[in-house]
Amino acid sequence: MGEFNVKFRGVRGSYPIADRDYLEYGGNTSCVEVNVGGHLIILDAGTGLINIGNELMGKYISSGINACDRTPINATVLISHIHQDHLQGFTFFRPLHIPSSIINVFGNVNYNESLSDELAQLLFGKSFPLDLGDIAGNLNIRDINETEGIILRQGEPPIIKRIECEKDAVPENDDVLITCYRSYAHPQEGVLVFKISYKDKSLVYATDKESYEGGDKKLSAFAHGCDLIIHDAQYTTEDYLDSFAPKQGYGHSTFEMAIECKNQSNAKKLVFFHYDPCYDDNKLNGIKERYSSDDVILAYEGLEIEL
Repeated sequence: MGEFNVKFRGVRGSYPIADRDYLEYGGNTSCVEVNVGGHLIILDAGTGLINIGNELMGKYISSGINACDRTPINATVLISHIHQDHLQGFTFFRPLHIPSSIINVFGNVNYNESLSDELAQLLFGKSFPLDLGDIAGNLNIRDINETEGIILRQGEPPIIKRIECEKDAVPENDDVLITCYRSYAHPQEGVLVFKISYKDKSLVYATDKESYEGGDKKLSAFAHGCDLIIHDAQYTTEDYLDSFAPKQGYGHSTFEMAIECKNQSNAKKLVFFHYDPCYDDNKLNGIKERYSSDDVILAYEGLEIEL
């Protein structure tokens, strides 16, 4: 595996699907694994997170005969927003329940509540056998905003850096730098769009956002020149504009909107992401024939991209 590897673990929106007509692209909800500069970063905690956890547990167990000898699991999880399809795998992420694990979670709900309190209410207690405080692993949950960056440096806990100008958003040496901004183009509280930068490479993760007339200028500027943009593409234009059940205002983009963003941002590669759960393999293969090219591809579970 190289220095900047991206692997798609769940590519669905709304809810997971288990059906024979969904085997090619997969039925798990949003989760992307990024291994960069020796760090594991996980974008969203949909049901695709469960398989990451199972694989990490296998490596953990094989790393030593007993718990004291094993290599601890260390991961950074970035939560774009707290809708169900982006959280469904969190409580079933097995490394959370290992005392030596170090799991740092970053996100932002709104300016009046904390991510920790929201996760405790949504995922634990009444909806799960454990409370958030019962988690055995070293679980650190922190709110961030677009004036803050996260520096990942070997052998150190995450460092929060103030972002005031463009040069602050450029990583130094072997640091991995994570920056974000809040898009309000998704109900109810908006969504965080993340950028992961390492040396001269960058990845932008822009799920669950709707575009605007003339394109999303803020996103285009944020993603300008990136090597890969993962962009929401939940609907075809026909479904988005359907006269009986239009999807305008739902907070999701069409495939054309994603392409427009790629062009305006001058991103090198675009991956469509977060498909409507009604879109089976046959539907997505038709979309693939219409839109895909060398630098525009459809995400599927297991897809790996090296930057």
